[in-house]
Amino acid sequence: MNKISPLATVSPKAVLGEGVEVGPYAYIDDDVQIGDGCKILPHAVIFQYVRMGKNCTVYPGAVVGAIPQDLKYEGEVTYVEIGDNVNIRECATINRGTSASGKGVTRIGSDTLVMSYVHIAHDCTIGDHCILTSYVGLAGETDVDNWAIVGGGSKAHQFTHIGKHAMVGGASKINKDVPPYVLCGREPICYCGVNLVGLRRRGFSSDTIRNIQDIYNTIYYEGLNISDGCSKVEAGFPQSEERDEILTFIRNSKRGIIKANEIKGKSYIE
Repeated sequence: MNKISPLATVSPKAVLGEGVEVGPYAYIDDDVQIGDGCKILPHAVIFQYVRMGKNCTVYPGAVVGAIPQDLKYEGEVTYVEIGDNVNIRECATINRGTSASGKGVTRIGSDTLVMSYVHIAHDCTIGDHCILTSYVGLAGETDVDNWAIVGGGSKAHQFTHIGKHAMVGGASKINKDVPPYVLCGREPICYCGVNLVGLRRRGFSSDTIRNIQDIYNTIYYEGLNISDGCSKVEAGFPQSEERDEILTFIRNSKRGIIKANEIKGKSYIE
């Protein structure tokens, strides 16, 4: 049974699952689908063409599904798609996609945390188990892969790509792609080592972490350009999921990857 406040505005054209709660002064527009067990808290706004999975919570002041802040948008029907178990905290904003991008949808994966005042622009794709810390701003068509964490106040240039299990330090200016498994930050943003703590927490073995570290040392610190570094890694390291993930990411990068720290950092595996 749903629990809808009499002070909420819920369109009769919205489809709500079982056990949905809608608080006072919340607004749910036409053509919205809300999954089972979701909570739309007071003063949250869900505009048209939002598809939300199960057990999500949208906190006060958050706005999901507003039209894109993009002059190429011409009123076409586009979407926001949100997975299961997503928390969208206070005053976060998630805009719909645009047809000009060729995508037409902004996607948020399951088990992801979108903290307060985060902005996710049109056609972004956020993976599963991601954390976008307060005041992060993602420009249009930014991709954030599974398990990535973006530190508070960081800003991503449009079309940038943040790889799996990466950790971006707070207040970073992300104007290049961030490869998987890395730790990065500083000004200008640069590679600062492998995300040791995050990888350990997620069950990566010491041998696997050391192999990732050796791969990035080859790419960044052997005096090779990125292309030659990737070729040396491909020839010199045995095939593995992590090696292939790194090489595929770098070779498909459109903006180029972040640079190495000027002083080679060392990350130790205990």
